[in-house]
Amino acid sequence: MYEKLEGVTARLEEVVRLLSEPDCAADPGRLKRLMKEQASLQVVADAYRNYRAALATQEESLELLESETDEEMRAMLKEELADARRQSAELEQVLRLALLPKDPNDEKNVVLEIRAGVGGDEAALFAAQVCRMYTRYAERRGFRTEMTFVSENGLGGFKEAVLLISGAGAYSRFKYESGAHRVQRVPETESGGRIHTSAITVAVMPEAEEMDVKLDLNDCRFDVFRASGNGGQCVNTTDSAVRLTHLPTGIVISCQDEKSQLKNKDKALKILRSKLYQLELERRSKEEADARRSLIGSGDRSEKIRTYNFPQGRVTDHRIHLTLYRIDDVMDGDLDEIIDALTAADQAEKLAAGENM
Repeated sequence: MYEKLEGVTARLEEVVRLLSEPDCAADPGRLKRLMKEQASLQVVADAYRNYRAALATQEESLELLESETDEEMRAMLKEELADARRQSAELEQVLRLALLPKDPNDEKNVVLEIRAGVGGDEAALFAAQVCRMYTRYAERRGFRTEMTFVSENGLGGFKEAVLLISGAGAYSRFKYESGAHRVQRVPETESGGRIHTSAITVAVMPEAEEMDVKLDLNDCRFDVFRASGNGGQCVNTTDSAVRLTHLPTGIVISCQDEKSQLKNKDKALKILRSKLYQLELERRSKEEADARRSLIGSGDRSEKIRTYNFPQGRVTDHRIHLTLYRIDDVMDGDLDEIIDALTAADQAEKLAAGENM
């Protein structure tokens, strides 16, 4: 750990030097990258400096205790030693977490797909609720959301919906949501009061930039059609909606939220790049046979990750065995407690894996 921390300190000094060079300001992209790296390194360097100070205080207090005979002074030194030990233990944990390999996609925007599964109209109604839950959560975190596609069932439910969520760190907050979400409740159409179980699937993909994916437009077929559903004055009267088919993979994407056919085409390409990027990430993951399997699961949408039990007011995340009895808050977008727990569990697993290597 110490060797890595010394490396961080050395790199910080190098970045500061690079930022002071005259030609750095002439390259806005490079300047932005270096400033972002400096901010990240500075946090670790400051924690390392405080950690070394706490260790020095421990050593000094121990030396003084060996020679001190006054009981009042010894009591003060013992208290100082206990504080330094507690502080160094806390800072050591902070430093170990800071040195964990970073997910290169954490800062990216998100493409989030929600599909109704088993349960018919009840599943579609729940899909619409979950879509609202994620929209509310994004608002709480200061992210921007755009609904790029929605297929409604006529009863207020969504058979399928695609959201773009934009903001620094969006993927780091939403990446644990991929999987099957199960709902248990009495449907409004159920006259006998029986509890039904329905399910939806959620797929979370980092938004790919053009540099992440090499996309040949000759492999793409675009079809235009008249948008349906609620929209602006012109949404149902012009052929503005776009259906994009990627011929090599068979992936089909529809976008209809914009009045402009060109804007819908650009959004469809953005979603396609993200899907292709996700496929590439999954391919790489499978090739790494000895790679660590994350505690939070593979992100496979067939994997059941969470149950929402409305009669009991309960939400259970099965990956970390966390149960909360405040389903109304969760459905209103209060997801931080769940996502923070998933993040902590993932970090603990990575730390344990590193210690066992």
